[in-house]
Amino acid sequence: MAELNRSDGAESGRVADGEDLPPLRPHAPLNVLHLPRLARRRGRDVVFGAFAFASSLVSIAIIAAIAGWAREPLAFPALGPTAFLIFDHPRAEAAAPRNAVLGHALAIAFGYGALAAFGLRHAPPAIGGGLTAPRIGAVAVSLGLTAGAMAFFRIPHPPAAATTLVVSLGLVTRPTGLVALMLGVVVLLVQGEVLDRLGGLGYPLWHPARHSRESGRPRPERQVSE
Repeated sequence: MAELNRSDGAESGRVADGEDLPPLRPHAPLNVLHLPRLARRRGRDVVFGAFAFASSLVSIAIIAAIAGWAREPLAFPALGPTAFLIFDHPRAEAAAPRNAVLGHALAIAFGYGALAAFGLRHAPPAIGGGLTAPRIGAVAVSLGLTAGAMAFFRIPHPPAAATTLVVSLGLVTRPTGLVALMLGVVVLLVQGEVLDRLGGLGYPLWHPARHSRESGRPRPERQVSE
């Protein structure tokens, strides 16, 4: 059976069979949450499930408030996957601040550019106007450009695909809505950094963690018990 390492490495929350138990950076500046210790006592799924629940609840509530202020209720649903990446896979390449910021920024730019190219900037959204030929073209072009650019620049962030669709479908097109969407991204990143200081999530400041750039997940340490 796998046993939690009893040395300092145990504070990183890793188990003997190579499974990661975030947080992955045990010596956080504040480290007041003590998540690895709680995970050993209460169980990984319970502790980190509760952590992801609470973190996502707070972040989406703040983002929803921003969307309400901007009167753009559809500006924040696309950020749910970004929240999941940050709070459940903080060291994955796709969750890094660089990828999130640039991915969503490219998505907005290509989505809005596609609207302009197909003459849809002032057209009703697809919900009311239907999927016309120009709308289908805008959706296809915006998604293709977003995916291609993220692959070319090596900044994968899958949730950005939802963002460019939200824009090219005409659901969020006003400048205030687009600004609210990017503010939501910033809120998520700030919360990720704060939680890293409190609990050692291993969330990077900008670039992805070095060892996550190839695999998207940390390389686990294996402990051999005698």
